[in-house]
Amino acid sequence: MGPGHLPLNSPVKVGQRNSTCITRLHGAAPPRACRLFWGIKLRSARSCDPCFLFSPPPPPPPWKLKGRSRAVKGPSLPSCSSVDAALSPPFSNTLSLCDRRCFTASLCCAMAGAIIENMSTKKLVIVGVILLLFQAFAFMVGGLIAPSPTTAAHYLASKCIDTVKHRQESKWFMPWGPDQCAKIRSFDEAMAKKIEANNIVFAVHIPLPHKEMSPWFQFMLVILQFDIAFKLHNQIEDGALVTIDVGVAYRDDTVSEWTEMAHSFEQRKLSCNFSTIKNFENEGRYYECDLLPFMEVGSVAHKYYLLNIRLPVNERKKVNVGIGEIKDIRLVSIHQNGGFTKVWFAMKTVLTPSILIIMIWYWRRITLMSRPPVLLEKVILAMGISMTFINIPVEWFSIGFNWTWMLLFGDIRQGIFYSMLLSFWIIFCGEHLMDQTERNRFSVYWKQVGPIVFGSICLFIFDMCERGVQLTNPFYSIWASDVGTELAMAFIIVAGICACLYFLFLCFMVFQVFRNISGKRSSLPAMSKARRLHYEGLIFRFKFLMLVTLFCAAMTVIFFIISQVNEGHWHWGEHTVQVNSAFFTGIYGMWNLYVFAIMFLYAPSHKHYGDEQSNGDAGANSGEDIQLTTTVTHVEGPTEIYRMTGKLAKE
Repeated sequence: MGPGHLPLNSPVKVGQRNSTCITRLHGAAPPRACRLFWGIKLRSARSCDPCFLFSPPPPPPPWKLKGRSRAVKGPSLPSCSSVDAALSPPFSNTLSLCDRRCFTASLCCAMAGAIIENMSTKKLVIVGVILLLFQAFAFMVGGLIAPSPTTAAHYLASKCIDTVKHRQESKWFMPWGPDQCAKIRSFDEAMAKKIEANNIVFAVHIPLPHKEMSPWFQFMLVILQFDIAFKLHNQIEDGALVTIDVGVAYRDDTVSEWTEMAHSFEQRKLSCNFSTIKNFENEGRYYECDLLPFMEVGSVAHKYYLLNIRLPVNERKKVNVGIGEIKDIRLVSIHQNGGFTKVWFAMKTVLTPSILIIMIWYWRRITLMSRPPVLLEKVILAMGISMTFINIPVEWFSIGFNWTWMLLFGDIRQGIFYSMLLSFWIIFCGEHLMDQTERNRFSVYWKQVGPIVFGSICLFIFDMCERGVQLTNPFYSIWASDVGTELAMAFIIVAGICACLYFLFLCFMVFQVFRNISGKRSSLPAMSKARRLHYEGLIFRFKFLMLVTLFCAAMTVIFFIISQVNEGHWHWGEHTVQVNSAFFTGIYGMWNLYVFAIMFLYAPSHKHYGDEQSNGDAGANSGEDIQLTTTVTHVEGPTEIYRMTGKLAKE
């Protein structure tokens, strides 16, 4: 083996090399004895003008090695720690300032950066404009194409008479139609006919006459309200409870028999206020009572529903005593609009393959790198998986199957995604902190991620306590009892405290990241012009991405507040803009675009920031130039900013 073919494990030490290996050759070819340095072929170049550049020929990107195993690509590049050892005395004493800078930059320029750093500004602007157009389209789909997300229908219960002494459980009372029940108009009529309260059934048919329910409605929420008149001898007692004997049945045509869906005895606490003076003159006026949760069904699989409500009275057991004089029962049925459901399903169907494809492409580029994936890259993949999980349009099956658990399943999917998103922000900021000495380990962030997990568990338990029980009893409500109300409020308060702590800590971390990276600008004026512009561009792109992240979070909160306080639609010329629908489709599209952009911009780039950044600036050499150049040689990571902050943290 000749001197030009030294093996990787050559016993010859760096300090024993011939001095011609470290002299300036001013463009001349290096001696044959120096053609290999630790097995890497040297070439002459003028990147550092006119310094001799120890740099290997740029290898093809790993993802361009078609069908070839990465295990047989030949000798690997020396690690950046080896470069640092090479630059230590006595070898570094023989190198000029330019030689050392070129040596380090050339050996480590092969470390590929992320697309966000290596893509030209023009291309990044084009990508940003395309994403903004898709974002605007997502809002317009909901605002101009989709109808309002939900529809509310009001019902007044009919008072049917059950004349059978021994009540038949299978008998159902219809408020209208050919088989309608015998009805009374008021309780005064019932008293005149000597009809007891236990023989009165409040019947409500959903939907209204000549209409049908549809599986496209997805869910049905029913709200209850009592019309209670004030009487001096029959006032509402404090903490009064109404006991309700309620059953719901269904059928799919107008001639078949009703099939019982659920039956239950429920209690609801009255919360009523009488705004005027309680005297004889004001008898007959109505109390102002709060709406009460009554029923929630996670699937609308049938065309017709029938509710039969009884208010049994038992003075000995104090059942329905001290609840005032109930005149009427009103119900409000809320369900999702079929038109909005179709638009929503279409968005899920379109977005699922786009996120899935970019996720596979992203992880393929990561796995083809010569280094193992770092924590930040794994978290980005996890965020893509959670976004794909929430995108998969399994709701299509709810059109043909009676899946009452779809509401609970949707809540779980959203909880997983938002927990992963919040964890990603914490880890993303933490991995870019210069005072974060422990990096690339998930256990470092247990104090920050712990409250996120705990808050998510609290919300999951709260959801299971209500919607989990509603799978078997649609009339159950955790808010119906004092214990349930206190438990629900406790879960919500704890989750709210965790959210506030998270937001404050995230703002603090973002402030630290901005301060530390901005502090590095003090080194930029002493650098060469091209390198200074390069690092200024990296810092600007990183800060811009962080601001976009905060903007997305703020938009979610703002549009949620707007949807709660506005009338639901705006008039724009001849068009009606559905604000609530735009909120749902726009925010959903925004988070998909955000995840797409993160995986695309932080995927490894096939370009290398290499020689061209220093052309014409050989005279602008300084110690700070070396410091920033060699920063990236200590830590492996997806971006140059990531490696720079990691190096400073170790120092």
